[in-house]
Amino acid sequence: MAFLLEDEKQEIINLRANGSLSPFYLSYFLVMEPSSPFLYKSIKIDKMEVIKTDIEGVLIIGPRLFRDARGYFFESFSEREFKEKVEPLVGYKVEFCQDNESMSSYGVMRGLHFQRPPFTQSKLVRCVKGRVLDIAVDIRKGSPTYGKHVAVELTEDNHRQFFIPKGFAHGFAVLSETAVFQYKCDNFYHPEADGGISILDESLGIDWRIPTEHANLSEKDTKHEVLKDFDSPFEY
Repeated sequence: MAFLLEDEKQEIINLRANGSLSPFYLSYFLVMEPSSPFLYKSIKIDKMEVIKTDIEGVLIIGPRLFRDARGYFFESFSEREFKEKVEPLVGYKVEFCQDNESMSSYGVMRGLHFQRPPFTQSKLVRCVKGRVLDIAVDIRKGSPTYGKHVAVELTEDNHRQFFIPKGFAHGFAVLSETAVFQYKCDNFYHPEADGGISILDESLGIDWRIPTEHANLSEKDTKHEVLKDFDSPFEY
């Protein structure tokens, strides 16, 4: 076992002192002995990053990872950091109240879903096993990016998360043999407000990276309207 040098230990402790490192992280790496603390060598600290996309409010989030020879640790969600770094870019208050998880096999395509007002939802999504192509489509009337989309690959290795604001349709395609997908919502599920646009609408210009013969959709998702026939309940 290798130990950190004194200045390396101090760097970690300073991060804790200025609020950049939570007690949870510190307890993961720091082992107290009667005389002095030590930490495992080869720790890599990646800063949390919030990446703006071509559509305002649609964000890609890379968590802060702590790695060493044993593996890694990260906070998958911090309300404090979300409010400090994400909410100002979103433009409204987000209070998550429901977490969901799905498991899907290769070729499954889910979407493009939303909930109608007054039960609109923001979502924070991630893939904890496998790989998915995740899509957010702007369906706000009057928006300069109406009908445009953002695509991001979410994987168990990149740990990225994708924030989809209210007024967007959301969907994903499974690129790996299986995928486990998790997401947070800021409104409860209301089946009476369920809505969608066709995931097969070619006018959206989405490359789903799934050959047609391998695409697996629910019957419900094959019956949504295409965008040109859709009367959106959302205003920009």
